[in-house]
Amino acid sequence: MASKKYLELQEFSDTDLVSELEQTQVQYQKLEFDHAIKGLDNPLILREVRRDIARLKTEIRRRQLGAMSKEELDGRTKIRERRRRK
Repeated sequence: MASKKYLELQEFSDTDLVSELEQTQVQYQKLEFDHAIKGLDNPLILREVRRDIARLKTEIRRRQLGAMSKEELDGRTKIRERRRRK
């Protein structure tokens, strides 16, 4: 079952996703700094924000892959195949 956050992200536009990612990353840096200096009341907030960043990046990448043409996807598959052989 998809989480509510994931379903909410599907409704965002591409520019909204990018701006939300930037804001969330800035928020994470501030939280991390505050935690290092004085500590947070609930340090699990760091994990939640980190996971939100991952959700945003995943949705952005999913949209990038969805916008690729068949030829681009085939080329991507060849690149992945070469990486596996190494």
